[in-house]
Amino acid sequence: MRILVWHVHGGWMEAFVRGQHEYLLPKSSDGGAWGLGRGGRDWPAAAREVDLDTLDPASVDAVVLQRPEEIAAVARTLGRRPGIDLPAVYLEHNTPKGDVPFTLHPLADQSSIPVVHVTHFNQLFWDTGTATTTVIEHGIPDPGHLYTGEREEMGVVVNEPVRRGRVTGTDLLPGFAGVGPLRVFGMGTEALPEALNLKGFGLSEERLRIAGDVPAPKLHHELAHCRLYLHPLRWTSLGLALLEAMHLGMPVLALATTEAGRAIPHGAGLVSNDVDDLQKFARRLLDDPDDAYAMGMIARESALQRYGLNKFLRAWDELLAELPKGTRRGSRPQSGTAFTSHDTDPSHDTDARHDPDARHHTERTHP
Repeated sequence: MRILVWHVHGGWMEAFVRGQHEYLLPKSSDGGAWGLGRGGRDWPAAAREVDLDTLDPASVDAVVLQRPEEIAAVARTLGRRPGIDLPAVYLEHNTPKGDVPFTLHPLADQSSIPVVHVTHFNQLFWDTGTATTTVIEHGIPDPGHLYTGEREEMGVVVNEPVRRGRVTGTDLLPGFAGVGPLRVFGMGTEALPEALNLKGFGLSEERLRIAGDVPAPKLHHELAHCRLYLHPLRWTSLGLALLEAMHLGMPVLALATTEAGRAIPHGAGLVSNDVDDLQKFARRLLDDPDDAYAMGMIARESALQRYGLNKFLRAWDELLAELPKGTRRGSRPQSGTAFTSHDTDPSHDTDARHDPDARHHTERTHP
């Protein structure tokens, strides 16, 4: 199939573009959120950059939508309406925001476009009404068992930790820094030292080691030197960095929120909302590299089984094969769909009854 899909979440796309299809990635001169193309990534040749304005509409077999506004963009540029004239699925990356658990999904109560969630937690907490939903869990291209744990440090991967604050558990980092050194990777981490002010907690600035935003291969090698992986995020979808750390063979510590309890098996570390217990467990692993190594092996084995690349690609192949092959010209969306009830043209704004404050924008920064 020839699948139109925007480069929105680079980590997820790392897996998706390794399937058997051709992936058409809109590219624009400014390279922004609506035209990133490959974004300089080392992806297979099947991930091809295209100009949406000149793309042959008939050449597209399906579209994987990731933002509500993409419905209008596809209809406007291709003249084919997702879910009506063009087979489509909507991929939901995020946990709901707003009035949880009453947050209404932008594609709630419509039957033209199925909604795909990346975790069972997200499927449970988003209110999608009568819309068809399914879960396809993340897939990770295996970076290999790189773990050495030679550094007595806790590795953390988080993007924009100062801006996102409590969502990513940034306020918890000084407490863990009191237990041992933190090595933090990700975009915007250079602002952390000033924001956390470890001196105000009586801690040396050496307890916070900023590694910054580095390419994935370097990240994997650097992270694997840390004794353990810390995942203090309160309210984000299941972080790909957590799953990558497990693939590397790292023991992991995480808050018992969102999907962490399902992702991390018994014996691979600790999942708890008792921060004191997490800190004590971190100290235990920092002091016992052999124990940390053994837990990391359990984490890796579990991650390969549940979040392996082949399992992920098979699930997407099955879903895409079930999409209608032909168009349904002349059909009208039901009342309450993501399209306006007075017009079948999805280029109009989404239904006014969907609270705009509750609607989300996919976080390209989520780890």
